Amino acid sequence: MVRQAAVIGSPVAHSLSPVLHNAAFAALGLPWTYTRVECDAEGVEPLVRGLDPSWAGLSVTMPGKRAALAVASSVTPRAALVGAANTLVPVADGWRADCTDVDGVVGALRAACGFTGGSRAVLLGAGGTATAALVGLASLGVPSFSLVVRSPERAAESVACAERAGVRLDVVPWDGADFAALAASSDVLVSTVPTAATEPVADALAEAPCVLDVVYHPWPTPLAQAVERRGRTSATGLDMLLHQAFGQCEQFTGRPAPRAAMRDALRAATDGVLPLPL
Repeated sequence: MVRQAAVIGSPVAHSLSPVLHNAAFAALGLPWTYTRVECDAEGVEPLVRGLDPSWAGLSVTMPGKRAALAVASSVTPRAALVGAANTLVPVADGWRADCTDVDGVVGALRAACGFTGGSRAVLLGAGGTATAALVGLASLGVPSFSLVVRSPERAAESVACAERAGVRLDVVPWDGADFAALAASSDVLVSTVPTAATEPVADALAEAPCVLDVVYHPWPTPLAQAVERRGRTSATGLDMLLHQAFGQCEQFTGRPAPRAAMRDALRAATDGVLPLPL
């Protein structure tokens, strides 16, 4: 059977996931197709329920990651910890939900920065990427986190995630935060906020020995430039996208991901703006 997969989300026209997965299918000799499907959160359940057996899986981007978790018949432990899913794969009794965003964070930090663990992390922003980063870093043994947010009331999901993961989380209001002290006392800093938020404090944030800035366009970001001035390297959202796709590919196909082929295709599609180490 010729099988198919897709990324679902809204807006989804900009997604680079087809570049990665179609390159993987070609490298594996599979005549499969991977497309984009516009779908908001409310549309996830009817879309998934209507798919036929030709479907090998779905990548899920915003705003449907929580809906993907809800529609699943089984959930991996890490997706349950994050409270969201970016991967749906058909199983005998329905669909299994997973969150390979965790792999994306861990893989990006390991490959680009050589990060393998530490005692303290700083997270900027409290959205879904921050919770995936928290779970990923907790899996590396990081026990303590500072979460810097504009509005502490928006931190509820991150606080609940930290409780599930069994780690300590301190919520720090953005206004008045001592960014240099926070960064200098950390082993890793993950920014999930827009460039406009980090630009005024980029030099202070670059005090962290390891930095992941999920923004990758336009590149370089002010934060990445500040890190480079320190003589260090940073990981990016493009690294995350690449490393989260490996696990998705393996779940869709049942075969090892052709990592080099996927990396080369993504580099070509983004004009080689980043090295994307494996």
